[in-house]
Amino acid sequence: MSQTTPDGLVVAAGAVCWRRHEGGPQVLLIHREHHKDVSFPKGKVDPGESVPHAAVREIREETGYRVHLGAPIGTAEYVLPNGRDKVVHYWVAQVKDTEIERAGAFHPNDEVAALEWVDIDAARSMLTYERDIAILDRFAERAAVGQHRTFAMIALRHGKTTPRHQWSGPDATRPLLPVGRTQAKQVAPAIAAFGPRKIVSSTAARCLATVEPLSARTKIGVTSTADISQDAHEHGKSDVPGVVRKRLRKGRTTVLCSHGPVLPDIIAHIAAATSGEDSRFDLHRAAMLSTGDFAVLHIADDELIAVETHSSRVHD
Repeated sequence: MSQTTPDGLVVAAGAVCWRRHEGGPQVLLIHREHHKDVSFPKGKVDPGESVPHAAVREIREETGYRVHLGAPIGTAEYVLPNGRDKVVHYWVAQVKDTEIERAGAFHPNDEVAALEWVDIDAARSMLTYERDIAILDRFAERAAVGQHRTFAMIALRHGKTTPRHQWSGPDATRPLLPVGRTQAKQVAPAIAAFGPRKIVSSTAARCLATVEPLSARTKIGVTSTADISQDAHEHGKSDVPGVVRKRLRKGRTTVLCSHGPVLPDIIAHIAAATSGEDSRFDLHRAAMLSTGDFAVLHIADDELIAVETHSSRVHD
């Protein structure tokens, strides 16, 4: 079954998959026998599934490649033969040589008859739909200035927590409510789709519990620090700038799990370090996350090139 919104909109996800090649990046096209077309790998979002996770799942099922998502590259919207509206969310996704070797030879399946790696100009002439060509052109613009290769800073707000007035212990020990534990489980595959390589959490129990399912899923340990904790923030002892500078300097996709009052500082310092004081992005939504939500700030060559936010809540 696929995910449809209450108004009947069909939601799907995919990516412009690319690999390094002499003379410039090559992109991956799929030939679909049933539809008699050439397009990018994509597929419908299943009930209870996040859009980012659907993108990497569909790419794996259609091509055999395991990828992580880079920066978003736009949406394609069109009307299906049955009259329903459909929207496809696209990201950029690099397929590394080691992954191509691991996957081995492609075997045709029910969805895809053949795969083909081609350069951008060839892809433009082969794609069946104008909407896909528009997505390709956005990728070409990024690739022309070297912004197709990115890493991300992922700001995550902890799940819903036992209220202060219902907890007699120190604030930092307040546990997640059952709904907060559910949020943590729901958000883990969505964040994992972006391929985090480092997880940094506030020392508060609610933050550590929120990243536990993500840590288990990615097999990445959690580094806890009071430098992004609410207690330290309220007492003027936090070091958000230091944490952000270190993670940006490392240049690896990192999750920073923190608190509502601290997240605006985290977002502001990331933006200031990567786009100056006058960002071309509206960062208000990224800074004012609800519990269990996360924002992904994509960076290429020390420049912020895309910002997206995602909710832990999914449609049935």
